[in-house]
This record gives sequence, C-alpha cells and structure tokens, in this order.
Amino acid sequence: MGKPIGNGHPVACVATTKEIAEAFSATGVEYFNTFGGNPVSCAIGLTVLDIIEKEQLQAHALRVGNFFMELLNQQKAKHPLIGDIRGVGLFIGVDLVQDQEKRSPASKEAEFIITRLKEEFIMLSTDGPARNVLKFKPPLCFNTKDAELVVDKLDMILRELEIRKT
Repeated sequence: MGKPIGNGHPVACVATTKEIAEAFSATGVEYFNTFGGNPVSCAIGLTVLDIIEKEQLQAHALRVGNFFMELLNQQKAKHPLIGDIRGVGLFIGVDLVQDQEKRSPASKEAEFIITRLKEEFIMLSTDGPARNVLKFKPPLCFNTKDAELVVDKLDMILRELEIRKT
C-alpha cells in the first residue's frame, strides 16, 4: 500500500499475515530500507489514518461508492457497451464490451471515453489486459454530486459513441 496513506507525502506500508512474516523471518534474510521508519513520514501516515477514522471516510467511501454504482448500473440498462460493473467503495471498474454475449473487449471505445472525459476535466484510466475497463478511483472527498456529474458526462459520451456508430 502506498500513495494514499501519506495524502501526497511519500509513504508506504506492507500488510501481511503472521504466517508469512514468520516464514520470511525464518529465511534469515534481513529486511532493510534506507527510508524505512522516517519519523516525519510515520507521523504523516498516522495523522492521515487518524483523519480517516475521525471523519469516518471509510463509511463515506462505501456510501458514496454504493450510490455511484447505482448510477452506473442505471447507465448499463441504457448503454449496451457497458458490461460488468464491479467494485467496493470508491474503487470501481466498468467493463466495456462490444457484445454482451461474447464479452469481446471494447478497447477503442474505452480509449475514446477516457479522452473525452479528460476534455470534460474528469481524469480516468483504463485497466485490464485489453484496456477496456474504466477504472474509477476518486479521492475520499468525492461526493454524491460528483458521482452525478461523472455519470452525466459518461452518459453524454456514450450517447456520442452510439450516434457515431449509426
């Protein structure tokens, strides 16, 4: 885990199970990191975690993410290009497919969509082996109005694509 932990400050951590940690320790290999344990970075990381807890940002992400997924599922009913919609909280993937039956990836359409969204000041990337999954991972301050705006812009661009195909 990395970037979000420091809210812009370079911080990372490793999470593992007790069994894996013990197995690593049993190898006799010492783990060393030049920047590990930096007190400023540790203080920043702890402060970020405190704020996430105090401001209930995990619950916020879950609530807004569920709302966002509902809006995206409404778009799925309107646009055959949308395949699966999956995710938890604010980390959501929207699979774009040429054909709902064959599930063939709509990679060119995905690239068009992220380019057009950028023109609308919405930054997005694609993921997956065929780069046909729209990857939504907004910051924790993302709210329901933001979700509505993003989905409205996505709907507009999907309609543009549908008009181009006819």
